Amino acid sequence: MGYTQAPSLTSEEIESFLREAKIARFCSFNKDGTTHAVPVWFKYENGQIAVATPAASRKARNVKRNRNVTVLVDVEKWPQKGVIVYGEAELEYPTGYEEHMSATVPLCEKYMPRDEAVNWCKGLFKISGPWAKIIVKPKRMASFDYAKDVTFETVAKG
Repeated sequence: MGYTQAPSLTSEEIESFLREAKIARFCSFNKDGTTHAVPVWFKYENGQIAVATPAASRKARNVKRNRNVTVLVDVEKWPQKGVIVYGEAELEYPTGYEEHMSATVPLCEKYMPRDEAVNWCKGLFKISGPWAKIIVKPKRMASFDYAKDVTFETVAKG
């Protein structure tokens, strides 16, 4: 019997993990069919993943052309666990400064206190120009949690 897959997270564990995790890897398709994978800050709410990005970024351009994306959220330390989200992305383009702030500040508050998030987002608007918000609606999810895997416990003990 061969090894196939680590045990999955429960639905509740997935929800909690996606709300608490800090970094995701956002994967979209380049024009030539290759995959563009980049680390991103994100916010998980209402069953969807939100990512803010400059409107002219490769992520935004790729989503505009092909809405199919994959988002990997994981932890690298042992025992690894993570969630892979296969979904469809939608782009929202906030118009003007106020809409930019209302779209980006809540996302940045996951990473810093509100006053710092406001200052950070003000600076982003100044240096990057218009921003887009990418909303990923999951079609399906896969998860893994090696802490639940007795195979690796046995191997680790020798």
